[in-house]
Amino acid sequence: MALRPDEFHARALAAADAEARLPLSRMTGWDISPFEPEGLRVSPLRPPVLPEPPRHGEDPADCGSCRARDEGIWRDDRWRLTRIEKVGVPLVLMLHPRDHHDLADLPDTLAAELGVLTTHIARHVQALAHIARAHVYRIGDGGAHLHIWFFARPEGQAQLYGSWLPVWDDLLPEYPEDTAAADAAVVADALVASYGGHRPAA
Repeated sequence: MALRPDEFHARALAAADAEARLPLSRMTGWDISPFEPEGLRVSPLRPPVLPEPPRHGEDPADCGSCRARDEGIWRDDRWRLTRIEKVGVPLVLMLHPRDHHDLADLPDTLAAELGVLTTHIARHVQALAHIARAHVYRIGDGGAHLHIWFFARPEGQAQLYGSWLPVWDDLLPEYPEDTAAADAAVVADALVASYGGHRPAA
């Protein structure tokens, strides 16, 4: 059984200093870290908040993703793909079910489609010129409606490897909008050809 929230907090606090600051993570010493450990400080560890605040869209009536169920660069009867704008990496896409589901309550038929769709999208992102890898993330702490992130890692940028990529994305200058939009269209067209669905009219 997992530790209770108070047990988890007490155990973590025992490793912290007098200001409730944990030591720097091992990741800050990796050569792909965007930060130099010198002068970097960990935020003080806060106590647990219970009950946890509701995520955006816990009630489908208030869910922004449900209201946008017909928006995106690609869609079929059950899924839609959107492009996130104003990012630092070459392309960030997000896959959403059109109906209100989270990962844990996704029906098996949609779960199977999610696996196939994820593979197709990653394949098409990686086929773009000068893109080395498609990173795929699901977090879900902020929104109750399932959303899967696809980050395109630029070719040759070894410092952007791995789990630091979303942080680098936030630090990098905004990627050219016209280039990102054109690459997103290429991915959407490839998805229509390989999986089905359609590109909504502009």
